[in-house]
This record gives sequence, structure tokens and C-alpha cells, in this order.
Amino acid sequence: MLTFHPKPLVFSAVAMSGPHSHQPERKITIAAENYPVPLSPTLPPISKQIELSRAMTASSNSSLYSLSPADILYHDDHIIAVNKHNGIYCETLLSSLASQSDELHLANRLDRDTSGILLLTKSHKVAAKLVKAFTEHKVKKTYIALCTGPPPNWEQVTVRSGHGRSKFGAWRVYAASDVGRTLPGGSVVRSMETSFEVLSVNGNGGFREVSDTGDAGNVLVVEEKAVKEDCNDSEIVVRAYPRSGRTHQIRLHCQYLGISIIGDVKYEGVYEWKGTTHHAHHLHAETLSFEHPVTGLNVMLRAPLPLWATKAFQH
Repeated sequence: MLTFHPKPLVFSAVAMSGPHSHQPERKITIAAENYPVPLSPTLPPISKQIELSRAMTASSNSSLYSLSPADILYHDDHIIAVNKHNGIYCETLLSSLASQSDELHLANRLDRDTSGILLLTKSHKVAAKLVKAFTEHKVKKTYIALCTGPPPNWEQVTVRSGHGRSKFGAWRVYAASDVGRTLPGGSVVRSMETSFEVLSVNGNGGFREVSDTGDAGNVLVVEEKAVKEDCNDSEIVVRAYPRSGRTHQIRLHCQYLGISIIGDVKYEGVYEWKGTTHHAHHLHAETLSFEHPVTGLNVMLRAPLPLWATKAFQH
């Protein structure tokens, strides 16, 4: 596919040295910046108010939060894995575990409203090893998302795009060919890749085990804005296999595919669905597999499905 990048506009100005100066005139050339154009929409106006309300609720609840022993998925002398519930900040959960160790560190992070596996370490050394494994994509992850939109015409698909902050600070999808280009804040567009598989549409289908490879299916290389269909009446459960670790990656790619996550008002997800108001987006960090940073053994963790997921499979 051919991609057109217009040349930057160039303006010229003449600097005068004063009416009595004998210095020659100096010509100054100013190049207007040519920033890449985001391909996903701006944030809906309603999202700011709703997000603020959710943040205030989460903050006010933080002092009351106590981790249930049932939410500890794995525990040894070096790491702790917990099942984080939605509406909880990672820092809140970290504070609630302070009695477990004098030195706890987050090895990964989840958005406030994303539930599922959160991994913590008991030392700087172990933390550094796990963070390195996450950065080098040696940790395999899967997520479950409940979305609305037209029934997908694919069973598996892989989305490759750019990712970055727009001039208003929001995370947006950019063209794959824009990777490496500079953005208004001085950062650059980075690559982003997610594989998806459909688990059910309107209750047809069901839960199945995680694929070892996460079949890539057809590869969609993003180079232009998606054409959004008006139909938004199907309920779709997908499993996501992130191949990179960008902020809001799965949420952005679901939006681009036209199947925004229920409750994800920031990325065009419905706030009310089937007579129910959803106070969090329905995204769950389902599994995590990695090499133990101390023993070298393979560790496979799974978080129980949240209620919204089990209900979706029971339709």
C-alpha cells in the first residue's frame, strides 16, 4: 500500500538589522511540523465526566480495601500473584499487601478498571528480572473482553498499527507506516500488535482453552481510518493475545475493529447495555505464563473469570 506523507510547509522571513545598520539582511527559514495523523477518534465528550466519577469512587474506596486471601493466586518466597478486581488501583492493592513483605514491587500494571492477574515481587533484583522479561515479550498474556458491535467477519485476526499520544495527550491508533515518526509532545509513534480470537457472539460459542501460539489469523496492517458500521447490537466475547505492551493496547485495537469494550467510555464503549449501567470496562487479564526469575521453572497462572464473563458464556 502506498502511503503519502506530505512535505513540511516552509515559511521564509527576512530579519532586518535596523535602518542604520550596514549588516546584510538575514533570511530565516521556519519549517512547520508535519506530525502523523491519528486514525482513531478523539475521546467522546461524555467520557471525561464518567472517568472522573469512576476515579473519585476508586480513590474513596481505597482506604476501605482489603485483599481477600481467596484472591491470592500464587505465593512463594520471591513473587506474589493476585486476582485484582475492577475499580481498584494497583497502588491500593500494593498497600494492602504491605504486611506480606517489607519490599514489594509491581512487575506489571493493570488499568484501574481492568481485572485479573497482577504480579508482585519481594525484592528489587527479582523485580528487575521480571520487568526485563515483560519488556522483551518473554511473558505470555491473554485477556478476555466483552464487546458490542457488528458480528466479526473473522474468527482470528491480528492487528498491527502504530501507537502514541495525540497533541491533546490521549492515546490513539496511528498507521503502521508512521512508526518512528515524532509526535507533538516529542515522543514517537511505536509499534503495537494484538491477536484476537472470537469466543462467542450473542451466546453462540463458549469458553475454550488458551491456544499455545494464539493463532494469528489474517493480519490487518493499519494504514487508514476504520469504516465503522452502524450496527451495534451484538454481544461479542473475544480473547486477546497482546504481542506488545502499549498503554490501553487491547482497548484501542477493539475500538479500531469496531467492537469497543462494554463500559469503556474512553474508547466508544457503551455505558448502558441491556438496561444496565456499566461502571467499569469489561476487560480481564486471564492468564500469565513466564519463566520463574529465580528457579527457572515455567509458571502458568490463571485468574477466575469475572461474573460478566461467565454470564456472557451462559446465554
